[in-house]
Amino acid sequence: MKPTIISRPRVVLFAVMALAVQGAFAQTLTAPAARISDQAIVADQAGYKALQQRVKALNDKGVPVNNYYLSKAQCWLDVSLHEYTRNDRSAFPQQALAQGAAIVGALETGATPNPGDQTPLVNDAAKLREDLWTRFGAVKSGAGFSCAAQKVACGEVELVHAGNEFNQQGWRHANPYIQIAEDQLQAAQASAAACGGAPVIVSKTEPGTPAPAVVVEKLTLAADALFRFDKSGLPDLLPAGRARIDGMLIKLDGVYAQISGIKLTGYTDRLGTEAYNQPLSERRAATVREYILGKGFAGEIVSAGKGEADQVEACTGVAPRAALIGCLQPNRRVEVEVTGIKR
Repeated sequence: MKPTIISRPRVVLFAVMALAVQGAFAQTLTAPAARISDQAIVADQAGYKALQQRVKALNDKGVPVNNYYLSKAQCWLDVSLHEYTRNDRSAFPQQALAQGAAIVGALETGATPNPGDQTPLVNDAAKLREDLWTRFGAVKSGAGFSCAAQKVACGEVELVHAGNEFNQQGWRHANPYIQIAEDQLQAAQASAAACGGAPVIVSKTEPGTPAPAVVVEKLTLAADALFRFDKSGLPDLLPAGRARIDGMLIKLDGVYAQISGIKLTGYTDRLGTEAYNQPLSERRAATVREYILGKGFAGEIVSAGKGEADQVEACTGVAPRAALIGCLQPNRRVEVEVTGIKR
């Protein structure tokens, strides 16, 4: 009588491999209960630094920064450190760090399958937004995945991050990480569509069907909500300003099947000299352009500044100065002109 042979499912094989690699290349944090001294924190920071150095060493040897596995290892490290610095005393920082270390270890040794092929719900994280998981999977199986690998890897990790926060503190704390995952998906889809310079084709029409109409839509972003006072660079974008731009991009993604171009025009109020206001308006529009490009937008995007031109509020006779500054607020803006085809 032949012995019964039970085949091991592929997912179990991945789990076994992951545990083996983790055991060989683990980065161990101080146990939460003992994480109360400067020495313990310094030791943990050294562990994070050591893993970061291993990531850098792989890149130095030619593994691209946007490699799916290297990106995933980096993002596991990032979310682990993020929660560690927020004093998360659960198992999440350690388990997320172990995922990153396992992926790095497999890259260093050439072990296959790489644990990064899976995205485990560490610390029993809730699995939120099945639709996002499905859409990330679709990008991974598509022809343009090589251009979108980094965004997919980090989006998957952020979904786990969100699920962990949901379990610990509810939806309000999970929401920011869900939005990061949504942003990563949008950027991944755009990068995959534009991979290799191929045109972005979102929808198809049957032969003989009239071409969809191209529309031009104008939106306005209040500069005061975007930037710190009198500032214009990318580091000067306020968190609320970043969220406002992100929200605009998500909304546009839902409304438009295809966006062929975006034009950004910066404006200031009439206070100050034109010699000062003109370049300020240009820099602010250019910064918004840089931020949108950083989100993976694949279409044409241009920026310009018009300084004090086209004032929408004159505020004649308004005093004192504080009241005048408030009255002139609508003039301090970045106008967004979107050209595309709506869904």
